[in-house]
Amino acid sequence: MIKIVEVQTKKHLSEFIKFPDKLYKGNKFRVPQLHIYEKSSLSSEKNPAFDFCEAKYWLAYEDNKIVGRIAGIINNKSNEIWNEKAVRFGWIDFVDNPDVSTALINSVENWGKSKGMTTMQGPLGFTDMDLEGMLVEGFNEISTQTVIYNYPYYPVHLEKNGYSKEVDWIQFEIKVPDKIPDKVKRISELVQQKYNLKILDFKKAKDILPYANKMFNTYNEALRHLYGFVPLTEKQIKYYIDQYFSMVNPKYINFIVDKNDDVVGFGLCFLSLSKALMKAKGKLFPFGFIHILKDMKKNDTADLLIQGVTDEYKSKGVPAMFYARIMQRFIDNGVKTVISSSVLEENKHSFLMFTNGYEARQHMRRRSYTKHLGI
Repeated sequence: MIKIVEVQTKKHLSEFIKFPDKLYKGNKFRVPQLHIYEKSSLSSEKNPAFDFCEAKYWLAYEDNKIVGRIAGIINNKSNEIWNEKAVRFGWIDFVDNPDVSTALINSVENWGKSKGMTTMQGPLGFTDMDLEGMLVEGFNEISTQTVIYNYPYYPVHLEKNGYSKEVDWIQFEIKVPDKIPDKVKRISELVQQKYNLKILDFKKAKDILPYANKMFNTYNEALRHLYGFVPLTEKQIKYYIDQYFSMVNPKYINFIVDKNDDVVGFGLCFLSLSKALMKAKGKLFPFGFIHILKDMKKNDTADLLIQGVTDEYKSKGVPAMFYARIMQRFIDNGVKTVISSSVLEENKHSFLMFTNGYEARQHMRRRSYTKHLGI
């Protein structure tokens, strides 16, 4: 018999965070999340998204053993912006037992209905900075630290519970060329000269901080029309700056500014932490941070995390500028393979950033599902 328990204690939250590490023990493709960041994201005291979100978490037990987990989230700001009454589900993991997945899903559905919600969507997080989308293609590819990995049976269980595709995101694997394609280099130089733009060259991570807020303002503008996007608040921007910017390698950060020193485009990249996080097994200490620091300094694989361009410059070739720069940095530092950020399937314009002039193939495909709750 399946028993569903709401997470209400620190012990339960710790078990909620650690459960996937047990479920995926020995898996060669899943990249574990760092527990310290998971705990921060799920904490109403630390995550500023709780200023406009409410959430509940549940664990599933069978014979006193944890066999599944799920989070339910109501993002009131998103519902207002997109004129919806949607409850989100995320942080969903379960053994291959339909009774478990159905019980977990029902927990969120029933909570959503009690709050007047008419649809359920997911996997989604509190914001676009959280992990989102269930893996539906690419199960034998090594994941990255910024996306969800799941077993192939997950989408089967969802569809049996009445969920259908809402949107897909696609990632690409890109081969770093021996040299920047002439076409890309030419466009980059022309755009830079025509619009009086420049790419900032940072020496230290702290040099980025004066531009970090401007970058997130561009992020809010660039992504505001995309599926489910909610602009980050000032508190959220500070939260993410404090959380991530101390870790960045300035060598792989590209900010493009106009004559007024405003950020009109950006691209953030990390050397891949996938293998390091697998070794760390979700923990920074006692040895996890050593693996991470090592791979942050030298690696033959890199991840493109996020990028954005203001509306004014979206169709003016600005992405070619930061891709020409970042690819040259990869060439100079021995990076051979790049995994793109996740791009919405219908966002064909963004596909060109990864495929135009470069050898690329689909790496993974993830899906957000939806279901009408019948209210």
